[in-house]
Amino acid sequence: MSRSKILTGLSLLAGVAVIASGAAIAQDAIAKRKELMKTVGGATKTGSQMVKGEIPFDAAKAKASMDAIASGWGDFAKQFPKGTETGSETTAAPKIWETFQDFDTQGKKMAGDAAKASVAADQGLEPFKAAFGEVTKSCKSCHDDYRVKKK
Repeated sequence: MSRSKILTGLSLLAGVAVIASGAAIAQDAIAKRKELMKTVGGATKTGSQMVKGEIPFDAAKAKASMDAIASGWGDFAKQFPKGTETGSETTAAPKIWETFQDFDTQGKKMAGDAAKASVAADQGLEPFKAAFGEVTKSCKSCHDDYRVKKK
């Protein structure tokens, strides 16, 4: 086999490896975002159940739930590199990549609202209810703008 054929074959293999590794990175980022959103969803559910009286208000649990939301944004925002716009049944809207700065600003607002709700939890149910309402508004706003509607 000639040297040029060997080099051509190696180049093709390297190209396939790069494409495969890019696909794996995209799948990992999408899986990580889904995992982080489940954490946020669980934390929101806990807060919502307390606010609605479905479960007793527990300041420590309310605080922990809001802390999980407040601390998660930085890692979540990193899970949207170019190339992760599609695949794995993602519901991330293309607008995220088109207006990432606004997406990040909205996420930081939500994290800030959750941090305030965490502090409010120490003050009792009524202050928590008011602060938690701001968290859910932030969540809804981001989902309205940056999540593909499920059919």
